[in-house]
Amino acid sequence: MPTTDFTSQVYQFSNDLKPVALNLTRDMEDAKDLMQETMLRALASQDKFKEGTNLKAWLYTIMKNIFINDYRKKSKRRVISDGTDNHFFINSSTSREVTNGGEGQLAMEDIDWAMERINPDFKTPFLMHFKGFKYQEIADAFSLPIGTVKSRIHFARKALKKQLNGMR
Repeated sequence: MPTTDFTSQVYQFSNDLKPVALNLTRDMEDAKDLMQETMLRALASQDKFKEGTNLKAWLYTIMKNIFINDYRKKSKRRVISDGTDNHFFINSSTSREVTNGGEGQLAMEDIDWAMERINPDFKTPFLMHFKGFKYQEIADAFSLPIGTVKSRIHFARKALKKQLNGMR
């Protein structure tokens, strides 16, 4: 097939390829880039096209392969960049942070301290609810109405929050 005929047929199918490119990339600019790369490779590989085969399907295959190869390259890269000149620490894969749990231990001590200052009538239902007991189970255990249990848990939360906020 002469080059001019091949080129004109390729450009005829370019409008059919645009929605496919947009569907693959989900971005208009990336779709335009994919279309451009597809057209470039198709024209550069004209000698590989066998006359009598489906040109539109051949172009779709080129586009799909370009998209898949680009996706694989991007997924292998996975480099974080923040635009600074010091890329050594950004791209290093080893973490230099060491955790020792000290903050968590201090927080638990603060919570224990605050819990000691809550009225036992509120604290006990609150702790039972915290451990996974349902309102009805707590109400049955103390022979209380369910509304009273809910109120006591609410008041315990409120008191705990007040105690912990007062520490700051």
